[in-house]
Order: sequence, then C-alpha cells, then structure tokens
Amino acid sequence: MTPHFERAFRKRSPPLQRLANDRDRLFRANAFDPRLKTHTLKGQLKELWAYSVDYRHRVLFEFLSADHVLYHDIGPHAMYR
Repeated sequence: MTPHFERAFRKRSPPLQRLANDRDRLFRANAFDPRLKTHTLKGQLKELWAYSVDYRHRVLFEFLSADHVLYHDIGPHAMYR
C-alpha cells in the first residue's frame, strides 16, 4: 500500500472501511472474482487497474507480479480524473 492509499482509506467512513476490507479478502482469494468488477484503466492511468468496493467506490492498484499488487488509492469514480 502506498502512503496515499493509507491516508485515503483512513478518510473513508467505518462502514466503507469494513466493506473495503471484505473486498480485499475477496480480491486476495481471486483478483478477478466477478463481484469485484476488476478492470484495466485507460489514458494516463493505463498502467493501473481498479476493482469495485461498492457501486460508488473503487480501489486503484497495479500488478507488480502475478502474486503481488500495490494499492494506490481508494475513493469514488471521480478520482480517475
């Protein structure tokens, strides 16, 4: 996790933090579980991926290897801009 991700995570509400932790466990079991809606990004963020925490919030990350990822940010879809 980047320091930016850690700060952004702490700013989220406790219910969203719990949901994000649940999604993280799901992600660790299967990064491409259909419930996560894992997808690549485009444009300036084309090196990054995202998965859904809920309808509004996403986690931005990058694959460092097949078994390692780096979380960059968590927030609403507007963070892509």
